[in-house]
Amino acid sequence: MLTQLDRDLARVMDGLTAPDGMLATAPHQAFGRDLPMIAAAPPTLAAYFAQFCTFHGAKEFIVDGDVRLTFAQTLEAARMAAGGLVAGHGVQKGDRIGIAARNSANWIVAYMAVLMAGGCAVLINGWWQGEEMAHGIDMVGCRMIIADRQRAERLTGITHGAEIIPLLHDCHPAEGLAALTAKGGDAATPLPELGADDLATILFTSGSTGVSKGAYSNHRGVVQGTYSYLAQSVMVLGLMTARGEAPPADSQPIALVNVPLFHVTGEVPLLLQSYALGRKLVLMPKWDVVTAMQLIEREKVTYFVGVPLMSYEIATHPDHGKYDLSSCVTFAAGGAPRPVEHVDRIRKALPHAFPILGYGLTETNGVGCGNFNENYLAKPGSTGTPSRPLVDLAILDDAGQPVPQGQLGEVAIRSVANFIGYWDNPEATAAAIMPDGYFRTGDLGYRDAEGYLFIVDRKKDIIIRGGENIACIEVENAIYAHPGVAEASVFGLPDELYGEVPVAVYLAKEGCTVTADDLRAFLASHIAAFKIPVRFWEEHEALPRLGTEKVDKRTLKQRYGA
Repeated sequence: MLTQLDRDLARVMDGLTAPDGMLATAPHQAFGRDLPMIAAAPPTLAAYFAQFCTFHGAKEFIVDGDVRLTFAQTLEAARMAAGGLVAGHGVQKGDRIGIAARNSANWIVAYMAVLMAGGCAVLINGWWQGEEMAHGIDMVGCRMIIADRQRAERLTGITHGAEIIPLLHDCHPAEGLAALTAKGGDAATPLPELGADDLATILFTSGSTGVSKGAYSNHRGVVQGTYSYLAQSVMVLGLMTARGEAPPADSQPIALVNVPLFHVTGEVPLLLQSYALGRKLVLMPKWDVVTAMQLIEREKVTYFVGVPLMSYEIATHPDHGKYDLSSCVTFAAGGAPRPVEHVDRIRKALPHAFPILGYGLTETNGVGCGNFNENYLAKPGSTGTPSRPLVDLAILDDAGQPVPQGQLGEVAIRSVANFIGYWDNPEATAAAIMPDGYFRTGDLGYRDAEGYLFIVDRKKDIIIRGGENIACIEVENAIYAHPGVAEASVFGLPDELYGEVPVAVYLAKEGCTVTADDLRAFLASHIAAFKIPVRFWEEHEALPRLGTEKVDKRTLKQRYGA
C-alpha cells in the first residue's frame, strides 16, 4: 500500500510536470520513440552555468579553506580560463581535456572552463596510479590534462599522449589556473557555439568487472540528468511548503563536498545541481569524520552526501554529540548499498535528520531512483521508486523481456539522461544499450507492489554453491549487523566440491575484537547455513576501494584467492 508520503509527493510532482508546470516535459526522439525531456532546461552546460551563476550572482558558492568565491566570481574565473583554453591552447570543440586533481575550487573552475571552451571534460580518477591514468588518457585520446602536482608526478616517466597543464590548489583561480591563460586569451575571447548534441563529459566506470571504460555523454544528457535531481529537490521543497515546514525564503542550502568530483555522485547531484539550487559548497580535500563534523558546525551545512560508510561514521563516532550538527537535516547516501542496519542507527543517533538513499550509475549520469525520509525508514532495503518525470525503469530477463512484478531480473533504465556509449568500444556499448534504449545496469533486483526497487546483487556477483544461489549483498548485510564490524566484503572462490563457495573479508571497529568463530555463531541465527562464508579473513586496515568508494572485490579476490 502506498504511504501518505508517496501520495503527497506524487501530487506535488503531478503539479510540477503539468503542461503549465515548471518541470513540464517535451518529447525527445531517440531509439524510435519519444523520451520525456524537461523543457525548461538549458540546452548545454555552458548555458546552464551562465544562467544560474548570473541569477545567484552575489551569493557565496564555494568555500575551499581560505578561498571563498561567489557564483559571479566563479563564472568570471571560468570565463577567463575558457578564453585561455581557446586562444592560448587552441582547444577545439570536442577535444578531450582531462582533469586529474583532488577536489578544490580550482577543480570546479577548470571543469567549467573546459566545457565553456567547447571541450569534453574527461574526469580522471584521482586515486589512480600513473599507469592507470595513462591508460585512461590514451583510451579516450586526451589532448591535454589539467593536473595538480600529485597526479602529474604519478605520470612522470610514463608514456602518454597528453600535454600536462598544471593546476594549483589553496589559492584563487587567477593563480591556480594561471597556466591556462599563460599563452593568451581572456574573458573577451570568443567561445564556440554549442548544441545539446555536442560531446560534454567522459567518466570512467569503476572497473569492478575488469578494465575501466570511458562512458561519454552529450550536453543534453548531463543537463537533463542534473534537472532530474533538481526535480526531486523541488518536489520535496514543494511538499515541505505545503506542510508549512519549508526553510525561510532567504536561507541558503549548504552542502558538504566530501565525495570525489570525478565520480558521478560528486559531479551531477552534488556539484551541478547546486548551480540551480543556489547551494553553497563546502569542500573537503579528503574524508575525515572529525573534520566533517567541524565543518558542518562551522558552516551550518544543511545537506550531507557520501558513500554509506561516511554518514554511519558520523552517527557512531563517540564525539558526535560534542558538535552542533542540527543544521544538517539530510544525510544522503549513494555509490553503494547502505546496510539496512545503518539506517536505524543513523536515525537514532541524529534524530533531527533523515537518512535518504539514491540509486544511479555513471552510465545514467547518476539518475535512477530515490527513497526519501519516512519511506526510507519504512523500506530501508529499497533504493526507492524511479525518479519522475524522466526515468523509465524495467526489470528484464536474459532475453531482454520484462519479468512479472516481484520477480527477480536485471535492472534496466531508459531516459534522456543516459550516456551515449563507451568510448571506442562499440562491442561493450551494444551489450549495454538495447535497441529500444534501455541501459542494462548489471544489477539484479525486483520491484514490489508499490513500485519500489530492491537491488539484490550484481548480476555477475552471485555465488552458485552446489546449485544454490547466494547473493553477496545479503551476506554482507548480515555481517554488518554484527555490532563489532566496521567493513565487510563477501565474494566467491573456486571449490572442488561445490564449484564455488562464499568467503568474507572484514575489518573490526576500533577497540573491538571479532573472531571468525564469533561471526559464524552470529550469522547462524540470521542466514541459512549454506550462505555462511566458509572462511573469514580479518583485515586491520580499511578495505581497498575503487574510485567510486565501492569495495574493490576484484583486488580482494586476487589477494585471497592466491
